Amino acid sequence: METEKIIDLISYTVPAIVTGIVSYYFFFNYTKNEERKIKLSILKENQNNGLHLKLQAYERMTLFMERIKPSKLLLRVTSINNDKNAYTLSLINTIEQEFEHNLSQQIYISEECWSVIIAAKNATSQIIKKTSEDKNITNAQELREAILKRMLETSPPSTTALSFIKNEVKSIL
Repeated sequence: METEKIIDLISYTVPAIVTGIVSYYFFFNYTKNEERKIKLSILKENQNNGLHLKLQAYERMTLFMERIKPSKLLLRVTSINNDKNAYTLSLINTIEQEFEHNLSQQIYISEECWSVIIAAKNATSQIIKKTSEDKNITNAQELREAILKRMLETSPPSTTALSFIKNEVKSIL
């Protein structure tokens, strides 16, 4: 009789233990899978935010390149007293201020792209300086005309930088 009770007890206990182990295994796997899904969605969201910040940086640097194009810069910055040297300084200071306003964007832009942007900024400043050194130019109006003529002969440095920025954005999208 006791053996019968033990067998009955085992016959009820073993299936319950097996069912418990199987349930634990499935619940454990389900929990792990859900945890992975949550981590993946967080990772995707962070990547999207990072991409958004990068694209904003490229947009700002595109705007910077457009704003320092000599043709647009000369329209925006006017001479107060028609003094050539004061106007030269005003143009270069405007470029530097625009650049300093966008310095933080280098965090999101590749080193190569940042170097191209700096080169375009420096080349634009050099064009203005070299043009103002011409002895035949005596006032700010003549300086404006000379810079514009020079830009008709060659493309502005910002155009090259803009092409580089566009290509880099295409590569990350």
